[in-house]
Amino acid sequence: MDGPLEWVAAIGTIIAASLVAFDLGRRTTAWGFVLFCLVSALWIGIGLTSDAMPIAAMNLILLLINAWGVWQYWFHPKNRKAKD
Repeated sequence: MDGPLEWVAAIGTIIAASLVAFDLGRRTTAWGFVLFCLVSALWIGIGLTSDAMPIAAMNLILLLINAWGVWQYWFHPKNRKAKD
């Protein structure tokens, strides 16, 4: 697990965490959750193909949590008016 896909997933995870943690506004945070979803899907694929089930299982749960974050920040009716 030291190939280019793992590096893309790792760097994407760092960027996504930064977008969420820096709290630069609702839109930026929402994009952080979208990026988290993408890299979680990538980590799931990496885990399944590298026989690393703990990585795949963890990222399946994280994908669901981050998809909920996308819903909350972009699509939930109570938050639609609060967009940046």
